[in-house]
Amino acid sequence: MKYLLVLLLFPLYMYAQELDAVVKINTEKLPANNRDLLVNFAREIQEYLNNNHFTGDTWDGDRIKCSFNIFFDGASDETHYSAQVYVTSLRPVYKSNKSSLMLNVLDNSWSFTYERGQSMYFNQSVFDPLTSFLDFYAYLIIGLDADSYNMLGGSQLFTQAYNVTLLGANSSKPQGWEKSTSPYHRRGLIEDLISEKYRTFREDFFQYHYNGLDIYAQSPQDKQKAQENIARLIKDLDVLRQKQDIRGILMKVFFDTKNAEIINYLSDYPDKSIFTTLKKVDPAHISKYDEAMEQH
Repeated sequence: MKYLLVLLLFPLYMYAQELDAVVKINTEKLPANNRDLLVNFAREIQEYLNNNHFTGDTWDGDRIKCSFNIFFDGASDETHYSAQVYVTSLRPVYKSNKSSLMLNVLDNSWSFTYERGQSMYFNQSVFDPLTSFLDFYAYLIIGLDADSYNMLGGSQLFTQAYNVTLLGANSSKPQGWEKSTSPYHRRGLIEDLISEKYRTFREDFFQYHYNGLDIYAQSPQDKQKAQENIARLIKDLDVLRQKQDIRGILMKVFFDTKNAEIINYLSDYPDKSIFTTLKKVDPAHISKYDEAMEQH
C-alpha cells in the first residue's frame, strides 16, 4: 500500500488492482502437443496478475509495471510442467521519464499443474503450485514498491509472501519453496526481507528512492542531498558487513538489480571512495566499480 506520503508527490489514481503485468512464454523445449495446450497460458496468467487485488487495501497510484518471462523446461505429461521465470518490476522516478528497476530475478524452480482452460482463483489460505507462485511474486513486487514510498511500508506484504513459502514448503510439492543452497531461492529472499538484520537496509532503501532518485534532478541542492541518501545505503551496508555476514540472497538480488543505477547516480559523487566501499559490499560487480573509478 502507498500511504499519504506518496500523495504529496503523485496525483491520485484509484485502482482496485495493483499490477500492470506483461506475461510472455517460450515453449520451444516442449513437444508440439504441449505447445498447443499452452496457447492461452500467457493471457490467462496475465489476467490473473492484473485482475486480482492482492493487498486488500485501496491502491493509490499507478499500477506497477512488471514482467514475467516464462521459459518452459519440460512437461512430464499433458498437465505437469516445469519452467524458469525471469521476473522484473519497475518504479517511475518522480517528474522524469525514467524508471527504476526494482526487481530483476531468474527463478529456475517452478513446477506446476495446468490444464487448458482451467479456472484460477486467488486464495491466500490454500496452496496451489501455479497460482501461489504468482501470489508470491505479486506480494514481493508490491512490497518493494511500498518500501520505496513509505519507510518499511512493505512489511505486511513481505509477511504474506513468507506465508506463501511456508504453505509451499509444507505441501506435497515443496520444490522451490524450501530453504536451498542455490544462489537464489524464494525462501531465502523473503526471510532476509523480514529479518531485523536488514531493517536499516530497508529504511535506507526508502531514502534511496524517495529522497534519492525522486529528488535527484530537481535542483543542485537536491542532487547533493539525493547522492548522500544513495550513498548512505552503501555506507550503512559496509558498517553491517564489518559486524556480520551480509552475503545473503537479498544483497545479491539488490545489487544484481541496482548496480548500474548506483554507478549512474554516483558517477560524479565527490567522494570517490564510495566505489571502494561498493567493491566491499558487492564483490560480485567489482569489475564494474573498477571501470567506474577509472572513468571518473
